[in-house]
Amino acid sequence: MSGREAAQSKRAKSRLTKTQRAGIIFPVSRVLRFMRSGPFFKYRIAAGAPVYMAAVMEYLCAEVLELAGNASRDHKKKRIVPRHILLAVGHDEELHKLLKNVTIPSGGVIPNINPVLLQKKACFTKKAIAEANGLGFPSEAKAKKVKPAAKKPVGTFFFFVIKTLHVLLDWFLGGRLNFLCLRF
Repeated sequence: MSGREAAQSKRAKSRLTKTQRAGIIFPVSRVLRFMRSGPFFKYRIAAGAPVYMAAVMEYLCAEVLELAGNASRDHKKKRIVPRHILLAVGHDEELHKLLKNVTIPSGGVIPNINPVLLQKKACFTKKAIAEANGLGFPSEAKAKKVKPAAKKPVGTFFFFVIKTLHVLLDWFLGGRLNFLCLRF
């Protein structure tokens, strides 16, 4: 083997791709190509930018896949389906914030029950109803005299709203609102 052939074989062994030099799995050259053809086409792109972006994408994929794998294992399944990805993203606070406007097809919904609905049902006895209305129970009413609350003017605001809606509807329908008999 001549010196020239030895140098070429040595160069071939030491030739590494950008992905291999960065020590990641996602393709750096492809990310650079997409960056040039995408929204950054009119800007200069530094040499480290596609490496950084590929590393971030790899990290996010690894995080989502790890959490989805845990969710599939919790459901006693060996295959990750979109439902597991949705549950993984939904239960992780940071990923949920990142992907809050993302819809995952065939993912379903995140199980959620409002805490108000989980409270025990209220006891609707006569005594409880009387106490809720501010009245005493009949045996207590004799001992305590409850003053009736002062009457407030009822419906002033609602009257205004109804009249305004009536005027707008009458204008919109061109005066054909007479059949409703809502003249004020």
